[in-house]
Amino acid sequence: MISYFVSFLIIGSIYAIAALALNLQWGFTGLMNFGIGAFYMLGAYTSAILTSGPTTEHIGGFGLPVVAGFIGAALVSGGVAFLIGFPALRLRGGTFAIALLAIHETLLLVVRNESWLTNGVWGIRGIPRPFFEVVNPKHYGYIYLIIVGGLLLLIYLAIAKAVRSPWGRILRGIGEDEDLTSMSGKNCWSYKMQSFIFGSMIMGIAGAAYVHYTGFVSPQVFNPLMSTFIVWLMVMVGGTGNNRGVIAGAFLVWAIWVGSDFLTDFVPAAVATRIGFIRMLFVGIILGITVLTRPQGILSGEKRN
Repeated sequence: MISYFVSFLIIGSIYAIAALALNLQWGFTGLMNFGIGAFYMLGAYTSAILTSGPTTEHIGGFGLPVVAGFIGAALVSGGVAFLIGFPALRLRGGTFAIALLAIHETLLLVVRNESWLTNGVWGIRGIPRPFFEVVNPKHYGYIYLIIVGGLLLLIYLAIAKAVRSPWGRILRGIGEDEDLTSMSGKNCWSYKMQSFIFGSMIMGIAGAAYVHYTGFVSPQVFNPLMSTFIVWLMVMVGGTGNNRGVIAGAFLVWAIWVGSDFLTDFVPAAVATRIGFIRMLFVGIILGITVLTRPQGILSGEKRN
């Protein structure tokens, strides 16, 4: 039971990192990114390819240190965001969101079909797990929880400091009224590009953190529901523009998501086969209650922290 709880905290922390990245883009800058899964996936596969051992199943096998995998994940995700940003950031609102979702689906097709690059639907195995060889496997979850928890804290502090800086105040201005911010002499497109790149780099880091915990990655992990829309739900429940709120929202939504699995022991078999729909119902109810009773999110206090 304790190991299950540790695993819950690890995955919740990884989702919280992705939620912080989305909060930087959407909560502060107003970028409606529906392509979270694309950068999460890019980070995951980049780190897996860079750090995995020799193989003939896919490109890579470079055997680099895990730290190099994290750095590579951030750089590749940020580089792709830079290239995508040139055409995509000319769009606004829903059209920008749809464009990013289409890019996610396109990259997902590449990952599934280009076996020489990613081993296709069979995925990449044998991804190294930091310190796994020097600790008791039964206790490894505690070690990785410290790693991912420290990473979450570092990213939270970095984003909190950034959004309190003059740079962050400009992002807030863009999110609240881009035209007015532009009239004050700020290059809004440049600042949106910076926010888009930095947020995407953090999403890539979240993807790397996931694969180095599981030791395996496949395209099934990156369907839009589990890699994009659940992160949006975490931000909305936690409180858009509230960094501490989105972390709390990430753990709350993830607790509801995994907690619904326990219902299979208490319901008839015919209902248990539909547990996915019941899970979505619970999550929808939580979102509805939050929007109606606490539109600012589950945590009160300063919204823009």
